[in-house]
Amino acid sequence: MKLQKTALIAGASGLVGSQLLPLLLASDRYAKVIAVGRRPLPVVHPKLEQRVLDLDRLEDHRLSLIADDVYCCLGTTIRQAGSKEAFYKVDFLYVVKLAALTAANFAAQLLVVSAMGADAHSMFYYNRVKGEMEDAVRKTPFRAIHIFRPSLLLGERTEKRLGERLGAVVLGVVAPLLVGPLRRYRAVPALAVAKAMLRAAEDDGGGILVHLSDEIAAEAEAPPLLLANNPVVPGV
Repeated sequence: MKLQKTALIAGASGLVGSQLLPLLLASDRYAKVIAVGRRPLPVVHPKLEQRVLDLDRLEDHRLSLIADDVYCCLGTTIRQAGSKEAFYKVDFLYVVKLAALTAANFAAQLLVVSAMGADAHSMFYYNRVKGEMEDAVRKTPFRAIHIFRPSLLLGERTEKRLGERLGAVVLGVVAPLLVGPLRRYRAVPALAVAKAMLRAAEDDGGGILVHLSDEIAAEAEAPPLLLANNPVVPGV
């Protein structure tokens, strides 16, 4: 496959983003991968271009945000952010602004991580903000918009979240009982979400598609992707 396309990833240091970045760098689909964030990543790769910038002033860097496929893995929690206002800034404002700016730059596809239970009318603040974000990005003029709604994410985080660790244990115990429509509530590895995102981009389809947790797990089990021969090297 000829190297032609450019991928842009925001949130590459997070749980899903850190799994997705190596896949993008190894994929024959992309000639260049742009990582956007507040701090440099400890990664060196011939395809990788890092954009260290202030997300509060993202519009000042519009010309640095030109890509074919946009992967948004931005996300936090109210506890981690410190307040509802700070959480809203990361999970709504930054995501929607990135979508609007890259769409204006004629990006073809947006692939964004949301959450199970996302609903703009939810009584729960977290789910309500995720739902409002989804409603907003649906209005952006991408050819394709893929929204991923995983259940509890499994994987090693840089920060410790006791509630999520306990939740993972509980869901691990009850997973065999979650069958049929309940399969979507099974915990899903962050790597599975990352694989499903790349596979969705490779379909090069159109429209707005929502990927639920059980579908994400199934998509991640598809045959291996074609990979390039450029290894990811830790930074020094």
